[in-house]
Amino acid sequence: MTRHAGSGGSSPATNRSTATALLLVFGLIWIALAIEPLYRQDWLLENVIVFIAVPGLIMGYFRQPLSSASYVLIFVFLVLHEIGAHYTYSEVPYDSWWQSLTGFSLNASLGWERNHYDRLLHFVFGLLIAAPLRELLVRSSGMRGLWSYVLPVVIVMASSASYELIEWAAAMVFGGDLGMAYLGTQGDVWDSHKDMACAAFATLGCMLLLATVNRLRSPAPELFGSAVE
Repeated sequence: MTRHAGSGGSSPATNRSTATALLLVFGLIWIALAIEPLYRQDWLLENVIVFIAVPGLIMGYFRQPLSSASYVLIFVFLVLHEIGAHYTYSEVPYDSWWQSLTGFSLNASLGWERNHYDRLLHFVFGLLIAAPLRELLVRSSGMRGLWSYVLPVVIVMASSASYELIEWAAAMVFGGDLGMAYLGTQGDVWDSHKDMACAAFATLGCMLLLATVNRLRSPAPELFGSAVE
C-alpha cells in the first residue's frame, strides 16, 4: 500500500517531527499550568479529558497517523483547554489580558456581563476538531462524499451533548463549590444549550467551508482527506 502525504503535502518524516515537537511542547505547557492552579480539584476534573485524549492520540499515531495540520489543530485546542483548567473556565482573566494589550475592556465593549471563555472553547472545539475527525474517518474507512462532512458534525454535536451531561452528573455527585466550578453556568439557565449551539455552528461552518475549498481544489488532493490506497 502507498500512503499519500497528509494535508498540505507533509511527508511522513515531517509528520513525525511535527507530532513529536507538539507533544513535547504540550508536555511543557501542561507542567507549567499544572503548578498551583486556581482550584486543584477542578483542574483534576478538567484534565480527565487530557489523561484520555493524549494517550489515545499517541496510540492512534502508530495505528493511523493524521496530518501535521490536524495535530496542530488538536494541539491548539488542548492548550486552550489547559488554560481553562488552570484558572477554571469561568475565571480565565482574558479581559484583563485584553485590557493590558489594548487599554480597554473587551467585555464592556461587547456588552458582556459574564466570563465567556467557556463559550469560546465550545466554539473552538467544533472549529478545530471537526477537520481532524473528518481526516480520521476518511483515512480509516475510505469514506467520501457528503457523509464524510456530515458525520464530523454529528460526532461533535454528540460529544458536546455528552460533555454537558457529564458536567451535570459531576455537579450532582460532587456538589458545592467544586460542582459549580466544574459546571460553570455562571447563573445562566441556558448555558448548556448555548455551549452546544456554539460547538454545532462552529463545526457546521468548518465542514461547509472545507467542502467548498475541496470542491474548488478538485482534482487536487483534498484538505484533511488524504486516504490510504
